[in-house]
Amino acid sequence: MGNIRLGELVERFGGQLAGEPDIAVSGIAPLDSADASQLTFLSNSRLRSQAEASRAAALILSPADDEILAATYAGARIVTPNPYAYFARVAQWFEKQREIPAAAGVHPLACVDQTARLAPTASIGPYVTIEAEAEIADGVVIGAGSFVGRGAKIGANTRLAPRVTFHAGCVIGENGIIHSGAVIGTEGFGFANDAGKWIKIPQTGRVVCGNDVQIGANTTIDRGTLDDTVIEDGVKLDNQIQVGHNCHIGAHSAAAGCVGIAGSATIGKHCMLGGAAMIGGHLTIADGVFVTAASSVMNSIKEPGQYTSIFPLTQHKEWERTAAMLRNIKSMRDRIRELEKKIKDQN
Repeated sequence: MGNIRLGELVERFGGQLAGEPDIAVSGIAPLDSADASQLTFLSNSRLRSQAEASRAAALILSPADDEILAATYAGARIVTPNPYAYFARVAQWFEKQREIPAAAGVHPLACVDQTARLAPTASIGPYVTIEAEAEIADGVVIGAGSFVGRGAKIGANTRLAPRVTFHAGCVIGENGIIHSGAVIGTEGFGFANDAGKWIKIPQTGRVVCGNDVQIGANTTIDRGTLDDTVIEDGVKLDNQIQVGHNCHIGAHSAAAGCVGIAGSATIGKHCMLGGAAMIGGHLTIADGVFVTAASSVMNSIKEPGQYTSIFPLTQHKEWERTAAMLRNIKSMRDRIRELEKKIKDQN
């Protein structure tokens, strides 16, 4: 179950096959552990020596790497411009073959309001709560202990893992994935200060997610204050990310673990935020921006490119000396300018 011939695989996913099309493979594995029943892939040219020694039935690789390895690699080869993306699609196919489909219907231990609208092919696990007027589309899977609030909408084939909280009025489109512990639509952090006391601002917007959105474990996305928080199509959010109220994340952007995005920030399309990057509130980041890990963004970014705002790791004593110099850098600059002026005047 789950075997596929190389010829069929190339017909399904594309690429050029060099080798016997009737060879059957049962899965995909790393270069150094794949055996004669498995595929492997080379996406990093620095690992060519490992690829050459691999015992896999077939190797997925780029045209450039194929030129070098064609004469020495013993197995079949599938040549494609993007081996890593090809690997991802093939891995998805194998996973799908082994997946045990969730049973359609509502578990007897679930609590579903009679006004909620559930497609007959949806799967509702034990101890799930679905409140009034929620809409659950075809093929949706809601794992044990999850909560779907009043009037929320979940699109076709979206999967909620166990213990997801999806608050009232929130929306996610088709083919989404929300992992355990995620909280979608919690109250945004909104308060007005009056003579030193905090006055709570009601958060009446929603979280609206597009199609093919993935949200990691324990990630939280706040609902908007008045308008919605918007997550566009294809956005991928890792674990333990905080997205503040009224944020807007453009299509096909991705954020790694522990990223924090403060309220009302706008992230463009096709952006990448490295792990633990911090994005200040009310900022705008252009399309195609890559913010490296642990960077702190406190001003808007208007041009695509890679941005970094951290110092390299160093010994503590050296860091102290650097910090001391940074504190004095303004006075040093002023002294240099004064010396430059004196030299100019003497000439």
